[in-house]
Amino acid sequence: MGKYFGTDGIRGKFGDEIMCPEFAYKVGVALGEYLEIKDPKMPHNVVIGRDTRMSGPALMDSLIQGFNSLNVNVYDVGIVPTPAVALSIIEQSAHLGIAITASHNPASDNGIKLFNDKGHKLSPDEELKIEALIDSVGPHSNDLPLPKSYPLDGAAYYINYQRSLMDQGCMTEWTIVLDTANGATAETSPEVFKRWNAKLHLIGDNPDGDNINSGVGSESPEKMQALVRKLGADIGIAHDGDGDRVVICDHTGHIVDGDILLGIFAIHALQVNALGNKTLVTTIHSNIGLDRAVEAAGGRVIRVDVGDRNVAEKMREVGSNFGGESSGHLIFSDFSTTGDGLLAASKLIDLMCKTNQTLAQLSSAITLFPQQTANLKVQKKIPLDELPDLQATIQKIESALGDEGRVLIRYSGTEPKIRLLIEGKDASAVSAHMNLLEKAVRGALKVIGD
Repeated sequence: MGKYFGTDGIRGKFGDEIMCPEFAYKVGVALGEYLEIKDPKMPHNVVIGRDTRMSGPALMDSLIQGFNSLNVNVYDVGIVPTPAVALSIIEQSAHLGIAITASHNPASDNGIKLFNDKGHKLSPDEELKIEALIDSVGPHSNDLPLPKSYPLDGAAYYINYQRSLMDQGCMTEWTIVLDTANGATAETSPEVFKRWNAKLHLIGDNPDGDNINSGVGSESPEKMQALVRKLGADIGIAHDGDGDRVVICDHTGHIVDGDILLGIFAIHALQVNALGNKTLVTTIHSNIGLDRAVEAAGGRVIRVDVGDRNVAEKMREVGSNFGGESSGHLIFSDFSTTGDGLLAASKLIDLMCKTNQTLAQLSSAITLFPQQTANLKVQKKIPLDELPDLQATIQKIESALGDEGRVLIRYSGTEPKIRLLIEGKDASAVSAHMNLLEKAVRGALKVIGD
């Protein structure tokens, strides 16, 4: 991580030093300078979209003013899911794309996600160059010209593209509960499912600028689960605030683990010889049971550091066309350059139709190892290699688990938290090891809330 960029763009509480109009202006100028350095040929074109947060328009205006100062053409694609921004870049042959969003974070936060001219997220090296340019931008005057941009209906283009991937009326027999998190998918996803003629029951579809992710969406799927049970729906689908992730429940209201979704898609692709290089790419967070299931089906799993950017980059490197994170980022690179919750949900329903199996039946093919996780809020992110007592505890647990389990401990890239994960074959042993690990973390770090 750099000075401003975390695992997925720049993110912070609106009004703070790195998430305010003044900072957004500097980012706009820096990105304009970055484009000039990368390719002096003018003019440059940029696509900007946002989610439903109240702070979005102010940040967008300031970004645009920064670009305007360097004569960069800006296309405002409006309120759209993040994958729609990536799609619009390609459709417009733009040089850069920006999604103004803090994803699953509360409405008080906002963020800036960047995509290059191919619709791929920027590399860490590129982000470091941009950070240096941001720091070189001086304060702007108080009499800047009004922001100038060209309106573009990014939602319509995205809706039409998604609709084209399946036949009209193909979900006539389906009852679906859809939670759009009062976010960027509140307009787009319902319109797509209506075209497919699904019987749709909506949650979180009335954004007001302050209610994004508030008690709804992928972080709070309980309402979706309850409504699925009440209605006897076929499936429940919950987006996050910017629509690049998805959480799914089956017809019983049971949340299907993200690793099981990865396994379902990978195993079926292997069965029909459609998984690129027979390789699933996922992150260090995914369960060992996923590896075992994919290997049994004749494939392999490659792991990377947390972040869908890392997954997508490795997919391109090894020739895989599918990968993702257990959090619900699923990347189908034959259809999208980035994670897309709507695409993932429609592909899942299509697979259920082709196999004539319920989601619960498909899920039974993957058995995950017992796993426990914990997220502790910390006062300071001290490098883990500077905490010898904690390292000793980790080594002790790893020795006890052997080859049938693992320990993962890392700091969050977007929040002041340390994330702990232990998995192994025996649930009671995993629980005991987690108690030991948590105690060691609390002894080594100042944990807020203790």
